[in-house]
Amino acid sequence: MPLRETLKTLVPPSAWRLLREVYLSARLLPYLPGAYLHPWRWISLYRLTALKDIHRGQRAFIIGNGPSLRHTDLSLLRNEYTFGLNRIYLLFPELGFTTTYLVSVNDLVIEQCREELAALPIPKFFSWRSRRHFRGLGLRQEALPTFLFTTYEKPTFARDARFRLWEGATVTYVALQLAFHMGFDEVILVGVDHHFVTRGQANQTVVSEGEDPNHFDPRYFGKGFRWQLPDLETSEIAYRMARRAYEQAGRRVLDATIGGKLTVFPKVEYGSLFYRRNDSAVN
Repeated sequence: MPLRETLKTLVPPSAWRLLREVYLSARLLPYLPGAYLHPWRWISLYRLTALKDIHRGQRAFIIGNGPSLRHTDLSLLRNEYTFGLNRIYLLFPELGFTTTYLVSVNDLVIEQCREELAALPIPKFFSWRSRRHFRGLGLRQEALPTFLFTTYEKPTFARDARFRLWEGATVTYVALQLAFHMGFDEVILVGVDHHFVTRGQANQTVVSEGEDPNHFDPRYFGKGFRWQLPDLETSEIAYRMARRAYEQAGRRVLDATIGGKLTVFPKVEYGSLFYRRNDSAVN
């Protein structure tokens, strides 16, 4: 039996949890000075403070990148608050509008797309780890992305995005925490298919050998693109934490993904979100 498993049988559960917390906290210590004292993070903290609860009483859509987007009338989102994820910008020319915000925390995506991401004229939220990719781009202060202190350790749901955010194995979870920070009362998921054709070990880095079948655009992770296989099990743990946090605060997350496989959030028919609103406006 491995030493770790042996120790778990000898140490009381409460003591084991405490030891694990101490260990995980110690692992984060080397990152803390830069995450809170670096000038770029001060700019980010200032912006995040200004965004706290700014959208109280409003709704937002988090747009995933699944193939179901091709069956979703995204034109209905033109006048909605929206969070785009990773390479959603590939759709912007076709849509004729951009998302309100953009979030990306995956190291490989940011590394390979940094210039495209940096050029987007919308508020952007990236992981603090990714700052090295922007040092040589000569960005003015106002063009810098907002850097979030995201980590892989210590699962939790952050109600305040100025502090540490657990990534939950999916950028969608980071967007849910940002939306909560901004005060949105209702958050609706679209394009979060929670299903990948490509199979393999979770979090394994692979190189795409051709067109991408897992996203809305075959160029998304096209030939030669390095990406990590999904960890859907960890993502579901994160989504359950998000649902609990929203409901405890009297808010809600709905899933309007067409044909999506995620079962954590209450389902809603996408079109009804707009027809109901339009009907009430007429009445």
